[in-house]
Amino acid sequence: MTGSSLQRLIGVAVAATAATAALMSPAAAATPAATATTAVTAAAAADVDHATWQNDCRAVMAEALPYLKERIAGAAAGEKQAIVFDIDNTTLETDFGFSYPSPANAPVLDVARYAQDHGVALFFVTARPDIIKSVTDYNLKHVGYQVSGLYVRSFVDLFKDVAAYKTAQRKAVEAKGYTIIANIGNSATDLSGGHAEKTYKLPDYDGQLS
Repeated sequence: MTGSSLQRLIGVAVAATAATAALMSPAAAATPAATATTAVTAAAAADVDHATWQNDCRAVMAEALPYLKERIAGAAAGEKQAIVFDIDNTTLETDFGFSYPSPANAPVLDVARYAQDHGVALFFVTARPDIIKSVTDYNLKHVGYQVSGLYVRSFVDLFKDVAAYKTAQRKAVEAKGYTIIANIGNSATDLSGGHAEKTYKLPDYDGQLS
């Protein structure tokens, strides 16, 4: 997550909390990692628009879905399967017309829905600070994700290496007895460190997207 994105997120936290309260009222084990490589559109970062980004995300998810279908169908008896997702510009659109609630990244939501409908737990590991955990949790659920766990950074975590922090959270998921069959994010810090059978990287266009 870039500094500007973080500032925008914190800046709307108070308003988003109020909106969440209103909307939520009654009325309203480590395995060897294998990285999947996917060719995405070679667009210059300065020229990336929403349509290009969506097409590129769709290409990555088109590679992920057949693997997930096969892996889910072949689950061992009693195996608890999980997928770990990043949030910003992975599960949610946050750098294209920032708003709250942020819309889902549609290609990723489609894959997530298939997984959750077939008994796979969804965990979300983000560099967002815990001050906006509640609004983030609501946002994810509001757009259709079933949240089995949401990991955000505590004050102490803000001073730690992001990649190491995210790896530690995947270890925590495994400690709950889950096999992480896929880890999906748009940054190297989302995916490094192992503790997932497959990794899928969405485009960030040389860091343009958080």
